[in-house]
Amino acid sequence: MHITDRFHDSKWGILTHYLSFVQNKAGDLHNQGVGETSWNECVDSIDVEKLAETVASTGASYLFFTMEQGTRYIIAPNETFDRIGGLRTGEGPSRRDLVLDLHAALSKRGVDLYLYFTGSGPADDPELGPRFGFSCGEGEVVTRPFVEKWAAVLEEYSRRYGDKVKGWWVDGCYREMFGFTDELLDLLYYAAKAGNPDAIVALNDGVDIRYRKTYANEEFTCGEFDHPTGIPNERFVDGAQAHILVPLGATWGLPGLQRSGEFLHHFTKCVNLMGGVVTYDTAIYRDGSLDPEQVEALKCIKS
Repeated sequence: MHITDRFHDSKWGILTHYLSFVQNKAGDLHNQGVGETSWNECVDSIDVEKLAETVASTGASYLFFTMEQGTRYIIAPNETFDRIGGLRTGEGPSRRDLVLDLHAALSKRGVDLYLYFTGSGPADDPELGPRFGFSCGEGEVVTRPFVEKWAAVLEEYSRRYGDKVKGWWVDGCYREMFGFTDELLDLLYYAAKAGNPDAIVALNDGVDIRYRKTYANEEFTCGEFDHPTGIPNERFVDGAQAHILVPLGATWGLPGLQRSGEFLHHFTKCVNLMGGVVTYDTAIYRDGSLDPEQVEALKCIKS
């Protein structure tokens, strides 16, 4: 038995980017013409039953859902975040616990839940970045005090969700740009596993054109590719499950297709035959609906 067997046997799944500066931005195509509202109203608008039913209809075995990216706006409450950030409940992380609601909707349809997190915290927030200790300015690098604070936020989530969350894909763990080291990555890794030792974790060091392991303990490769072009040589890369994450659209989060459904069927089959797993980044709208053209293409994979 290997800790990634469940993930390996899943074959393929979906990832979505649901963010305050996308789905809650007036004029953005993902906003559906609603305009900017409070983050709480935005998160409350997601129909998890509809989303889960759509994901299940494609044949995907799992969904990676984005918790946050660079801002104070997270999809679930977190007392640690509010305390460090000096916020009242609902001023940053949403009052609704979307993770618990997603799990409830997905699990009854046999779809696993994984989460997308970041290593850089609210670095793009001009008020909260300094409070946490990292603002992503030119030449600025992460410090142990910052990572300890941010890992505490992650640990609160991990302990709350336990085995409801099967794994974590942690973005922005850049060694050259942000100064992450193995010692600092350890803090995030063990925080993610605090509530579920069997959760699998990958810490992303950026886009590449090859399957690679970027941190000694990670159980699967982040596999961030811009295009569906790479086939792994075998299931494991230095002991990590081979995995590729690739956008269906021209780039991350966009609707439309850079490849046909028939191509996706063939590509997924090739990666799976070599022991790898494929995750497709799929456009998601404010109400939790997915791009219809992409959904139909994904259905070709299971045909």
